[in-house]
Amino acid sequence: MSENATNTFVAVGRRKTSSARVRITPGTGTITVNARSLDEYCYTETLAKTATRPLQVLGVQGQYDVTVSVQGGGPNSQSGAISHGLARALEKANPENRTALKKVGLLTRDGRMKERKKSGRPGARKRFQFSKR
Repeated sequence: MSENATNTFVAVGRRKTSSARVRITPGTGTITVNARSLDEYCYTETLAKTATRPLQVLGVQGQYDVTVSVQGGGPNSQSGAISHGLARALEKANPENRTALKKVGLLTRDGRMKERKKSGRPGARKRFQFSKR
């Protein structure tokens, strides 16, 4: 979104119905998600790894303080949104990061969404049982 005098870079990441506003500043490596620590918010190792993947790909863990505001969706969706927003913010911080992040696919918005339920059917694709006779 923007860059101000304090070298703060802001970006938005999305996945399914989750939306994450990510703010990074050069610092000690503190990661805060919705006013809680990353370990507390992302309660499994997989969720935490997914969320911090852009930092690992670039090898810049401990160089940026990350503040995230995330809402909507579930835990997996939210960690994906955080990852997307973090990758976008790191790209803004240093445009040379783009090639490494793009190669791993972290800058691509995953457009897969839950398919809506259709009228006259029990679910999105499921049909009621068919009886020939």
